[in-house]
Amino acid sequence: MPNDRIPQGNGRRSGPRRFLELLQQEGAALLRLNVMFLLSCIPVVTLPPACLALHRAICRMEAGEGGRRRYWDAFRQGWRDGFAAFLLTALPLAAAGYGMWFYLRFAASNPLFYLPFMLCSTIFLVTLLSSTYLYGLLADGRALSKGTLRLALVLGVGKPLRAVLAALLWYGPLLAALLWFPLSGAYLFLIGFSIPCLMGRLALAPVLEGYGGAM
Repeated sequence: MPNDRIPQGNGRRSGPRRFLELLQQEGAALLRLNVMFLLSCIPVVTLPPACLALHRAICRMEAGEGGRRRYWDAFRQGWRDGFAAFLLTALPLAAAGYGMWFYLRFAASNPLFYLPFMLCSTIFLVTLLSSTYLYGLLADGRALSKGTLRLALVLGVGKPLRAVLAALLWYGPLLAALLWFPLSGAYLFLIGFSIPCLMGRLALAPVLEGYGGAM
């Protein structure tokens, strides 16, 4: 079992050069992976395990093991972890986001309301940063355990810039595509999820190496 100390990178390729290499080598697989992800999300309730399966398939692809062949296996095997990870991240984000909006409305008339607003803001930010690492750790094969949650929290607080970059690479293109929908329909169908997931994975790779486990 890897320890929880934040390691130094060992020179594994990441960043723009690795991204271009994977586009050239796995372009067709990324297209198929995106379509499979969307098909598995059609029932809507399957979105949590589908998201985890996408991250795991991208992780295997980035490691040179091929992502397409592993997607459905990861989807079938990741129901428990997928739903648990979704609830552990979505619920605090939703509650903290609502708290931020609720207390900010009264802060102008009573500055004391800034205190719970700041608390909710802190919870929202820490959860967002930690959730980025949590999905990265689960994609690497770690079990969803107290140790994994603690490590995701430590990395989210200790290495926030990588988490912010990964979140921007994942949510930024998706938000832009939704704003431009339906013009962006073809983009979303073909590469709108697999490519941002790959970019986010490469942004986290220098921090996450050394923390993987067996699938």
